[in-house]
Formats: sequence, C-alpha cells, structure tokens
Amino acid sequence: MFTLNQLESFVAVAETLHYGRAAERLSISQPPLSRRIQLLERELRVELFDRTGRAVRLTTAGQAFLGDARRILGLSEQAALTVRRVPEGEIGTVSMGFTASSAHSVLDAFVAAARTRLPGVDLVLRERVSGTQLEELRAGELDLVLVRPPVRGSELSHHPLHREPLLAAIPTGHPLATRESIPHVRDFDDEPFVMYSPAEARYFYEVLVGVFRGAGIAPRYVQHLSQVHTILALVRAGLGLALVPRAAEAFGLDGVVLRPVEGIEGEPVELVAAWRADDDNPALHAVRDLVVEVAAGIRHHESPPRDGCTADHPLLGSSR
Repeated sequence: MFTLNQLESFVAVAETLHYGRAAERLSISQPPLSRRIQLLERELRVELFDRTGRAVRLTTAGQAFLGDARRILGLSEQAALTVRRVPEGEIGTVSMGFTASSAHSVLDAFVAAARTRLPGVDLVLRERVSGTQLEELRAGELDLVLVRPPVRGSELSHHPLHREPLLAAIPTGHPLATRESIPHVRDFDDEPFVMYSPAEARYFYEVLVGVFRGAGIAPRYVQHLSQVHTILALVRAGLGLALVPRAAEAFGLDGVVLRPVEGIEGEPVELVAAWRADDDNPALHAVRDLVVEVAAGIRHHESPPRDGCTADHPLLGSSR
C-alpha cells in the first residue's frame, strides 16, 4: 500500500507542476522525490504524470487521484490532532449526575463554562437524588456526580464544591413574610411545615431535624417531599412553611417569599463532587477540574442573600 510520504510528494508535484519546487517545499532533494512518485505509480499501476515533454503535467488518472490524495492527507492530519487531544481531556464522553437543586447552584454555571472550555467533550447529564447517583457511580453508569455528603468508600474520591444557607420559604400572606424583623428558626415551632422525605431526600431531612433539635422546636410536618420546587409549590398553596437552600431563589416563584433565618449556624447545605478513584478517563479529569474551578469562582463572587430578594449566581467563564 502507498504511504503518506508518497501521497504528500504526489500532491506537492501536482500543485507546483515542478519537481524542484516540490522538493524544496518538502525539504528533500529531487532524487528521493522522484523515487516516491515512481513507487506510488507502481503501487497504483497507473502513470500519474505525463513525462513525454519537458513540462510536468498530470495525466487524467493523476487529476482524478489528486482530490482523493488531498482528502487522505487531511484525514490523517485530523486524526493525529484528535488523538493528541484525548490524553489532554479535550475529547471524550462524561456521564454526569446532579441533584435538582444543584442545577441552580453549580451545574448551570459549569455547563456554560464547559461549552466554551471543553467543546469536544460530550456531557451526558442525569438528574438523580444523591443516593441513586452514588449507586450508579459505583456501578460505572455515571462518571462524575454532584451529591450531598457523605460520600463513603475508599473506591470513591470526592471534593467539596459549594456551601449555602437555608432560607425560609413563606407564603406571601403569612405574617412572617412581611414582618420587619428577620424570622428566627424558633418562629417555626408548632407551625405547619412542608418537610423533606426521610427516604428520598434524606440529606435535607437530617439537616433540618438537626436544626430543629438544636433550637428545641417541633414544627408540625404536613407533607414529606423530595424536590425543592414541589415543596415551594405547596408553600405557595398555603400548606405550610419550609426551609430551602439558597439555590431555590433561582425558581423566582410568585406567591412565595424567601427570607434569611436567624438561629441557623453557618451554611449547612453542602454539595460535593465524587468520582471513582481508579477512573483514568482524561475527559473526566478535565470535567472534574472545571467543575471545581467554576464552583470556586461562584463561591468567590456570590454575595450574601438580601432579605426577601433574589440574587442570581454569575456564570463563570474562563479564569485561566
């Protein structure tokens, strides 16, 4: 079979119609160039150049072969570029899981950055609760997950991404929605409360149980649900109060006021990225590093929530 060097030599002579200029373009002498053309013609069993006169001319077969030769050389160059990009994580596929609320705290900013920074990586996004994500991660069905802690097991690695406070979700007609003073967690005592499911939203359920136990209060749970947007819908319907992560501000739901709450220490809502420790997919490493970078940028730029107001998280572009 002919070689790429032979094709390259043929194209150079065909485009210059001069052996001397073609040899100069290829940085070789004329004898090796002529030898390559002869070997190519022998392999193809046709004459590519008319040698009857002093001028160099393509035969009909040579004219037909020129287009294909150019395409083959182009494909070989593209293949080399592509394979060199794989180890750098610039090309590949990454299956990524996320929780519904993380879509409004980290995921949206990450996807915007990835479209610019990692255009050759195909992201397959899957919305799952944290427990299901970790199961699918261990099974190899997901490559990277955005989950609530804890992440257990030596087979998994993880990195903290984001922390945020809890906000009170209050129906607009409720006294706490319009009171001048900031609500205190004790205001939830014996109030109807839309709670998280202890099975499907175990992380938030345990966080809130800890908050209420620490404050010595006992809200009256009227429903147990797993998704923040559903909880907000029931709050709007007047079913009760709720505590939601600050990312819920992105929903902008009419009929619900989100307010800071006193009596809850720090930022109890955590989000971490997790992946299999032995996964050597370069695309995964590139995606993971970008997620961590974007989350750090959000953390640096976001401001504390304003009482009763909605603050948008900035979309982070390249910071390198």
